[in-house]
Amino acid sequence: DLRHIDWNIYSRFEKHFIKLFVDERQMLIQIFIDCSASLSKVDNLKREFALKAAATLGYLSVHSMDKISFHAMHGNTSTDIAGLITSKDAFYRSLSKLEELEFYGDVDIEKAILSTPSLGRNDGLTIIISDFLTESDWKKAVDYLIYSKREVLLLQILSDEDMNPKFNGRMRLLDTEAVDVLDQRNMRLKITKGHMLAYKEALKDFQTDIKKFASKRGVHFVSVLSGEMIERFVFQKLAMIGTVK
Repeated sequence: DLRHIDWNIYSRFEKHFIKLFVDERQMLIQIFIDCSASLSKVDNLKREFALKAAATLGYLSVHSMDKISFHAMHGNTSTDIAGLITSKDAFYRSLSKLEELEFYGDVDIEKAILSTPSLGRNDGLTIIISDFLTESDWKKAVDYLIYSKREVLLLQILSDEDMNPKFNGRMRLLDTEAVDVLDQRNMRLKITKGHMLAYKEALKDFQTDIKKFASKRGVHFVSVLSGEMIERFVFQKLAMIGTVK
């Protein structure tokens, strides 16, 4: 293209040089972590995977010279735990903040994200890390992010117990996000094979619904098991959707 020839240099050296341009715009990568009790129940594997995934995605972003921020979601709010991170040194300092995160209670993902100041517009990617086993209408938050022209990645973390619960007979089930033992979310049941089959069908429908929602809106969706190797998550599942090249 003749418009890209540097004519000033040509006038001095009588040689053609092409001007090269570098897009210096940094993307803003926001990572929202669901810090509800649901992600820390039993063996803490969901919590550990959530933090590893957040740290890995943060490192990849900084390595690509993008800006990142980590947001811990509790109740109806989110907290920016380390401020805007623009360098590897700042990223390494933020890791201690991630390790100190406490997981408790329940989280309203919609309200937590929408209460966040400066969500940005047309300037990057928002990542939501959760098991999405919640009654909150998190889809409204995703729709708002899309309206703001931000890319969205939904990372769902499920445990082996979520996928294949081993319950049988009369049991008292306590919701990990319940306020106390009298909370209506706790229940007594006589669990049969029929209950187990119904649960697995409901879980299958639940994941299918998320996939369809994500597909219709051009949102990336990845579901992983908490015992999965973080390397497989990064180099296979993220690479498959184009997040990692």
